[in-house]
Amino acid sequence: MLDAVVVGAGPNGLTAAVELARRGFSVAVFEAKDTVGGGARTEELTLPGFRHDPCSAAHPLGINSPVFRTMPLDRYGLQWLQPQLPMAHPFTDGSAAVLSRSVAETAASFGPRDAGAYRRLIEPFVGKWDTLLQDFMALPSTALPRDPVTLARFGLAGLAPSTWLMRRFRDERARALFSGLVAHVIAPLGGIATGAVGMVFALAAHARGWPVARGGSQSISDALTAYLKDLGGAVHTDYEVKRLDDLPPARAYIFDTSPTALARIAGLGRSYEGYRYGASVFKIDYALDGPVPWTAKEAREAGTVQVGGSSAEIGAALHAASRENRAPDPPFLITVQPSLVDPSRAPAGKQVFWAYGHVPNGWDGDLTDAIERQLERFAPGFRDRVLARATAGPPEMAARNANYVGGDIACGAASGLQLLLRPKPSLFPYGTAHPAVFLCSSATPPGPGVHGMSGHNAAKAVWRRLRAV
Repeated sequence: MLDAVVVGAGPNGLTAAVELARRGFSVAVFEAKDTVGGGARTEELTLPGFRHDPCSAAHPLGINSPVFRTMPLDRYGLQWLQPQLPMAHPFTDGSAAVLSRSVAETAASFGPRDAGAYRRLIEPFVGKWDTLLQDFMALPSTALPRDPVTLARFGLAGLAPSTWLMRRFRDERARALFSGLVAHVIAPLGGIATGAVGMVFALAAHARGWPVARGGSQSISDALTAYLKDLGGAVHTDYEVKRLDDLPPARAYIFDTSPTALARIAGLGRSYEGYRYGASVFKIDYALDGPVPWTAKEAREAGTVQVGGSSAEIGAALHAASRENRAPDPPFLITVQPSLVDPSRAPAGKQVFWAYGHVPNGWDGDLTDAIERQLERFAPGFRDRVLARATAGPPEMAARNANYVGGDIACGAASGLQLLLRPKPSLFPYGTAHPAVFLCSSATPPGPGVHGMSGHNAAKAVWRRLRAV
């Protein structure tokens, strides 16, 4: 009998398996797709030689992940590549605000009226980032805070809605960039703790940047898989699990799946009927005949570019997709240009690039024209660079990854109390009504992102139970 079986080979499932295997437990992973990866995959979606990331591509939380930093993933091929700027937020006048590795450079891009306000907000936490992140990404039930005073100070600033926090900024440049940071979790700007979301992304950039993985996000998943196999773990692909009886006997079962799928497979009935799925995205992967012709020079140097004219425009786009059940026009876009720093992703002189805008859960329309009109506002001539495009709306996103219910790439709405208490209010969110069944996906704290911490936290709950038994 195995000690643990993991269902789903996304970053959290693989991390949970590694954490158990390196503590001496026997582990096997079962994945329905023919490759590992979940939200961290790389495929040729457009033309031969153009390697795209179907979902996550830039990894501020990956390089900063407390659990990834304890693993020798570099020995298994994972290499982080840093663009000259982590992120840029261009404006229609050709200027841009930036999120730089330097707090001072970032503050200066906001202008003199907001530079001091940004530094006062961020600088108290920069020197304590590693401890703060570890405390922020764990739970009191899994680990006591290492620096409760700093965590409390962070909470005082971050638990407020981002709209409150942004009142300290007087000009639009800072407000727009910070609004875009919050939008990465597809949350309305006025929700509880959205201030913390923006602060975490900013601090992550100042600490270690917003890199891409050489060769694509698949490199993260492949490194975790190789490490797991060296530890004695097994990985089985093309193995769809429809019920617990499909799996070999084990002392614990850990699901890197949506709560909906877990309840269905494990026979937990209506355990998660109150769990909410959020807005989705419409994503376009591009093969380009050269770099994106951004008007702002800073955007030509940034790995990630946020595309939204103002904080009001960004807020309206999020509200339309999340609350009004309609596709926004203009949409707010998150874009990534990996081949700026990784030439292996495209043929010589060419580029891979992706952009997504937010749309309602399950929306089946086509946002291509609205996305490209928005890109043309900030990069005139963009359409002339397009060699091929691959589009994916909510139905296609859900087909690629069963965890994206209705196309929700966060595996559950990251808004309201569900941003903090997921999948339901509990001090033990990784456990279920079945004593041997656990949940480790992005539906559990600390939530979305390629960081593995949900897998780590769930594995800790599992190994405590296995040792107790």
